[in-house]
Amino acid sequence: MAVMVVCAFQFIVAGTAWAEGEKIFEVRTKGNQRIESAAILNVVSSKAGDTLSDDKTDADIRAIYKLGHFQDIQAATEETDKGVVLVYTVLEKPVVRDIKFEGNKEISTDKLKEALEFRQNAILSTKDLAKSVAKMKKLYGDEGYYLAEIEPLTEKRTPTELAITFKVTEGKKILIRTIRFDGNRAFADKQLRKVMETKEKWFLSWLTGAGTYKEEVLKNDALLIADHYMNNGYINVKVGEPVVKLTDAKDALEVFIGITEGQQFRIGDLDFKGDLLEPVSELRKKVKVEPGQIFSRSTLRTDIATLTDAYADKGYAFANVNPLTKADSAKQTIDLSFDMEKGELVSLERINIAGNPKTRDKVVRRELRITEGELYSATGIKRSKQNLMNTGFFEEANLATAKGSAGNKLNLNVDVKEKPTGSFSIGGGYSSLDGIIGQGSVQQSNFLGLGLKANVSGSIGGKSQTYSLGLTDPYFLDTKWTLGADVYRTQRDYNDYTRRLTGGDIKGGYPINDFIGTFFMYKYEIKDIYNPQQAYQDLHSSNPDTYPLGMTTTSSVMASITHNNTDYHLDPTTGFINSLTAEFAGLGGNNKFARYTLENTWFHPIYKKLIFSTKLALGYVQEVGGKLVPIDEKFYLGGIYSLRGYKARTVSPTKHLGTASPENGVKSDEVVYLGGNKEAYGNMEFSFPILSEAGVKGVVFFDYGNSTNDSYGKMFDSLLLSYGGGIRWASPLGPLRLEYGIPVNPRAELDSKSGRFEFSIGSLF
Repeated sequence: MAVMVVCAFQFIVAGTAWAEGEKIFEVRTKGNQRIESAAILNVVSSKAGDTLSDDKTDADIRAIYKLGHFQDIQAATEETDKGVVLVYTVLEKPVVRDIKFEGNKEISTDKLKEALEFRQNAILSTKDLAKSVAKMKKLYGDEGYYLAEIEPLTEKRTPTELAITFKVTEGKKILIRTIRFDGNRAFADKQLRKVMETKEKWFLSWLTGAGTYKEEVLKNDALLIADHYMNNGYINVKVGEPVVKLTDAKDALEVFIGITEGQQFRIGDLDFKGDLLEPVSELRKKVKVEPGQIFSRSTLRTDIATLTDAYADKGYAFANVNPLTKADSAKQTIDLSFDMEKGELVSLERINIAGNPKTRDKVVRRELRITEGELYSATGIKRSKQNLMNTGFFEEANLATAKGSAGNKLNLNVDVKEKPTGSFSIGGGYSSLDGIIGQGSVQQSNFLGLGLKANVSGSIGGKSQTYSLGLTDPYFLDTKWTLGADVYRTQRDYNDYTRRLTGGDIKGGYPINDFIGTFFMYKYEIKDIYNPQQAYQDLHSSNPDTYPLGMTTTSSVMASITHNNTDYHLDPTTGFINSLTAEFAGLGGNNKFARYTLENTWFHPIYKKLIFSTKLALGYVQEVGGKLVPIDEKFYLGGIYSLRGYKARTVSPTKHLGTASPENGVKSDEVVYLGGNKEAYGNMEFSFPILSEAGVKGVVFFDYGNSTNDSYGKMFDSLLLSYGGGIRWASPLGPLRLEYGIPVNPRAELDSKSGRFEFSIGSLF
C-alpha cells in the first residue's frame, strides 16, 4: 500500500493561486470518516488568523501523517467571501473488515487468530501482516509442520476497507528422525539423548509429541547437555549450537550437535575459610562434596544453598558463600574452598499479611514458623510456606522479605491467594465396592475464616447409605490442640450380611512438631447386623457368639501417632508418611477387641514429575476379656483401596459349607468370608502427569497382600499379587480413579485371570 505525502507545493483552486502570506480565515479537514476533525486539527499548527506559510503547511502534513491513520494527505486553499480557507484533504488507511483462514486443519482458526498482530476493524500495516505470518508459521513449526506455507491475500472492497484471507498449505508433518553427536567419548549418544527434552520420533509420536522441532527447546537442550558434562567433571566442555537439516527426501529432520569434552576433573583439596560459625569438621558434614569425588556443578550449587541456609538459620540473612576453585590440568583436580561471609545478624521487624479477605490473620500467623522480633531463619520461612499450602485454604502462598527500618532488620510480606474452601454439591458417584451412589454435601474447611472444618453430608447407593455431621477446630481456643466431634449413621451390604451403624465420636489431637502429630478419639456405636445370607444364618445358628446377628454396642478409644514430612499433603511428591494406631473396645458396650495398625508410605521423584511411591500396611486384632472379636471388625482385603484385581472384601479366611444336593435348589458349596485377625498389604506405584492443567494423572502399580489367621511368616508365604494401571483425576465431583488390576495368582472360581476394573468417583464415605 503506497502512502503519498505532499509537502512543498502550490495549488490553484477556483482560479486563485496559492499565495503565501495571505491571512487564513479558517482551517478545515476533508475526506476523514472514522477520525474526527478535532483529532486532526489538534496536531495542526496553522490556525485562523495566521498567515499562509509553505513551511508551516509542510510541517502540518507531516504531523497529520504521524497520527498513523492516513495513506494520503493534501493541502489546498479555498477563497470565500470571508477570506481564505486552508483545507487538509486526507485519505484514511484501509481498515480490515473481515479475516478468514483457508486450508488449516491441524491448528484451529481461533488459535491462528491469537497469533495475529492486528484485529478486525483495525488498520492494517505491512509490518503487522509480516509478523502475523511469522507467528503462525511458528505455531505450525511447533506442531511439526515445518514446511507449512501461509499466504495472505488482500481484497480491497472499498478505498478504505479490506478483507484478508490467509491461505494455509500445511504440508506433511516433519519430525526429527535422528539426533547425532560429534566428539562425545565419555557418554554414548543414547545417554545424551535422555538428557534432552527434544526426542527422536517413534511410533507413538502422535501421542507423546516426540520428534517435534522447537528452536527454543533445542537451544536449551544444548545447555542441558553441557550441564550434564559439568555435573560429571568435564568443566571445560563446549557444546555447539544444534544444526537442523531437512533430509534430501524432505520427509524428516536431522539434528547435529558438536561437542568438545575436555578432561574430567575430580575434587582435590577441600577447605573452608572466612567467617566460620562452626568448626571445619562440622561444616564438612553439611556438604556433599568430598576430596577425590568427581566434580559436579549441581552438587556444588546444592552445597552453596545448604551452607547459605545454615548461616541464615542463625540470623545471618545476607550471608554469602563464595566457592573458590583452582583447577590443576596436570592432576585433573579442582581445589575447592568455601569463603564464608556472614554479614550482619538480621531480625524480623514486622510480618505483613495480605490477600486474605476471608481467612483471619491469626489463621495465617499460626502456620508461620517465624515470629516478629526473632532472628531471621531461612528454614523457618520455607517451612511456613509449606504449612500454609498444606492447610488447603490457599492456591498460592508467597513469602518475600523487604527492607525494615534499619539495615539489620527485615519485614516479611506474606501474600496469599485464597481458594474456595466451601462446597455444596448434589451429585453422584460410583465405586466397585458400593455401586452407584447419589450424594449431597455441604462442606467448609475454613468455616467463618477461622480454619474450622464443618460438614453435613449424605449418600445413598445400591449397597450403602451414609449420613454424617461434624465440626473440628484444629486450633481449639487458639492452642495447638485439635478438638472435634461427629455424629453419623451408615448402612452397608456385605457379602454375607447387612450392617447398620449409628454413632458419634469426640476427637482431639496435639502436634509434637511440624512433622509428628498425635490423635485421640472416643466413639460409641450402636451396631445392627441383619439380613444374613443362608450360609451365614446357618453358622449363626450353630455359633451365635462367633457369627452374631442383631444389635450390639461398641464403646472404644483410639490413639495414633503420625509422622508426615511430605512436601505437599494434598498431593505428595517426596517424603514419608508413617502412622501407628491402636484401638481398644471394651469401655462398656457388648463388643470387646483390641486392634493395632501400622502404615508406612514413601514418595520419591524419579525423573521430573514421574513419582514413585510405596506403601506397606500391617494390622492385628485380638480378643479382649476372652470375648471373640466380632466378625465385622476383622480384616478384609480386596478392591480399589487395597488389592486391585481381587473382588472387594474377599481376601480373607473363608469357610466353605457343603449343603444338600442341588436337587433341593440349594448350592452344593457356599462361602462365608470370616475375616482375618492379621493383615499385611502394600503397593508400589509410578504416577505421572497426563494433563497437568486438568489434574489428570496416569498410574501403574503392583499390589500384594493377604488377610489370614496364620502367623505373619506364613502370611508372607501366601501373598496374593496383582498389577495394572489406570488414571486419576481431581474432578469437580471429587477424586476419580479408573484402574484395572490383573491378579498374578488368581483364586479358583473367585478371580478372573483377565483382571477387573476398579472405579470410583465422588467424595465417597
